[in-house]
Amino acid sequence: MPYKPFLCFSVLLALLAVAGGDSGEAAELDYSKLSGIIIPGFASTQLRAWSILDCPYSPLDFNPLDLVWLDTTKLLSAVNCWLKCMLLEPYNQTDHPDCKSRPDSGLSGITELDPGYITGPLSSIWKEWIKWCIEFGIEANAIIAVPYDWRLSPSILEERDLYFHKLKLTFETAYKLRGGPSLVFAHSLGNNVFRYFLEWLKLEIAPKHYNQWLDQHIHAYFAVGAPLLGATETIEATLSGFTFGLPVSEVPGNSSVNVQLLFFVIVDDAFFQIVNIEIPSSRGFDAYPTFSEIPETNLSGMECGLPIQLSFSAREIADGSFFKAIEDYDPDIKRLLYQLEKSYLGDPVLNPLTPWDRPPLKNVFCIYGSNSKTKVGYYFAPSGKPYPDNWIITDVVYEYEGTLVSRSGNLVEGNPGAISGDETVPYNSLSWCKNWLGPKVNITRAPQSEHDGSDVQIDLNVEHHYGEDIVPNMTRFPRVKYITYYEDSESLPGKRTAVWELDKANHRNIVRSSVLMRELWLEMWRDIHPDARSEFVTKAKRGPLRNEDCYWDYGKARCAWPEYCEYRYVFGDVHLGQSCRLRYTSADLLLHYL
Repeated sequence: MPYKPFLCFSVLLALLAVAGGDSGEAAELDYSKLSGIIIPGFASTQLRAWSILDCPYSPLDFNPLDLVWLDTTKLLSAVNCWLKCMLLEPYNQTDHPDCKSRPDSGLSGITELDPGYITGPLSSIWKEWIKWCIEFGIEANAIIAVPYDWRLSPSILEERDLYFHKLKLTFETAYKLRGGPSLVFAHSLGNNVFRYFLEWLKLEIAPKHYNQWLDQHIHAYFAVGAPLLGATETIEATLSGFTFGLPVSEVPGNSSVNVQLLFFVIVDDAFFQIVNIEIPSSRGFDAYPTFSEIPETNLSGMECGLPIQLSFSAREIADGSFFKAIEDYDPDIKRLLYQLEKSYLGDPVLNPLTPWDRPPLKNVFCIYGSNSKTKVGYYFAPSGKPYPDNWIITDVVYEYEGTLVSRSGNLVEGNPGAISGDETVPYNSLSWCKNWLGPKVNITRAPQSEHDGSDVQIDLNVEHHYGEDIVPNMTRFPRVKYITYYEDSESLPGKRTAVWELDKANHRNIVRSSVLMRELWLEMWRDIHPDARSEFVTKAKRGPLRNEDCYWDYGKARCAWPEYCEYRYVFGDVHLGQSCRLRYTSADLLLHYL
């Protein structure tokens, strides 16, 4: 899941002359001293070899520091060697005897997974964010990436790499280096890692100093695409494998995907039965000693020797009931049950298969895509083939536009939400953070593109009850992509909470979204300015902030947004749009958003 560095919003050094006042909250904290900590998402960190591996029948070998994840050249030419460097031992998550890999470090480890003229843009994750930071004058030491080995469970991540000890030192070093707290930007699975860190920290710091440490070292937390209740796709990866579109066989039993799966599994029952699976009936009830209730309709199938269809909710998946029920029919399930108990249910720091309360931080922003067709359930059946290809997907259930629909196009009974997810994570999982909002919420809906404010809708002091979704009664034009803001700055004294829903923002690509980068930048700009008049940045209008935002309006034969942009040719421009540039500096334009 590609995912995340907004940390451009962190420092704003190019604008200090404008923001140098010392009134209000800005006087309490010098925002020029902020740092940005980036926690990438699943499969969004490069892995490099730490072994010498001779690959027979291939001209390419693996040597120390060679790229493993992701080197498509070696993947295509030496797939067996590549798998040795990627796979972990099923039970204790140790390396293959012939090869081991470790996560890369620094920003280079998260910008492009497979650098190259062709492969670089295709595997780009954080590169656009870095460009934004550079354009706005952010210093290099203000942005810190904290990559991790996304194949490991959190407890093993700490045991093998001391990852959470190092993360704590990273916050403390950033504070000493810059003189101020950090902004945390996490994407996808990186949010689950950050949650584990907050719980781990409670065991490292005396209780009376815990909140003090958080206030001193973390100013704001931006949770982007956070699977707060998990993602249904992990079930698919567990039973039938997941290859990210790469030309490798789907091997669920040894797939590196599965080591982190259970850290990423849905634990909410809002929809319907998440998994429906057919199993042979030859073993009868004795095969399922822990599965106490089997519908009466299934009994006739058992008597006739026909396959039995069993259904499982998300909670039955999280507590292991699903895996125990099919253990006799899948030899890999024993390993999954072992991992579930050892690394998750029995983790002394945190059971991540539980809902998440609002982190005790000053400023929390939960941001995700919505209104895309998203998988929320599966139908599995035996394939008749030997392990590991013994399960096939016979149907998939999606949420979309307030309905549940199968891959075959049939409507499915259930309780879908009014909105769907981001193509990867269901809406119920993404929007769980709405429970972090208080009883009164201000809602604003505005177009994602530049606008003059004519299509901005505002609803103040909307009542909100914990555990219930907030669905604004606002108009929506079918061809317009909106961003909906839910904001609360009153329920928790001295703390702000906001939820942003971006129409059609894809889970894996949301960190490349120029709309998201613009909104984050404006929010932090308002945050640093002593003349800010509201708790959150105004949504009244949105205009171009960079030269790249200006373009040529062929219908009017001029640059669009003439109050912001003008035609100014520079040698080397190859089309009219390139010659449209900002009339004013970015610092001047930002003053409109206080």
